[in-house]
Amino acid sequence: MSPPDAPQSDHAVVPINDHLGPTDATLDVPWATFAGNRTDAYAFEIGGDEPRDGYVLLQAFEVGDVGHEIVCNGEPLPGFDIPPRDGWGLWMDVIEDGRLRSGENTLRIRRNPDVDDAFAVGTAVVHWRSA
Repeated sequence: MSPPDAPQSDHAVVPINDHLGPTDATLDVPWATFAGNRTDAYAFEIGGDEPRDGYVLLQAFEVGDVGHEIVCNGEPLPGFDIPPRDGWGLWMDVIEDGRLRSGENTLRIRRNPDVDDAFAVGTAVVHWRSA
């Protein structure tokens, strides 16, 4: 058992299930909702102290190009967000300290509109630590 003042970790499962692409005919994923160039801003809650050491795990299907972004609380995460991969891939990206907050947070995926790529997003899992 951890001492009461030890950091605690937690997570939120964020089901997205959206198809991003130039048209809804670009990918055969009947389980996904066509969203165009960006998903909705999916909300998740963080209780307790201010979160830190966050990261997101993202399932993506048939990503063919670079430049797509993971957006947390309205701001894109820095660096390379979603790599190209045939079939399903799982990607981890760091959420810099100060981006997550206690209360409601949002996660959105933005497609690079300058490329002719279509992909689907499954589920995201956001992890963090609280003091």
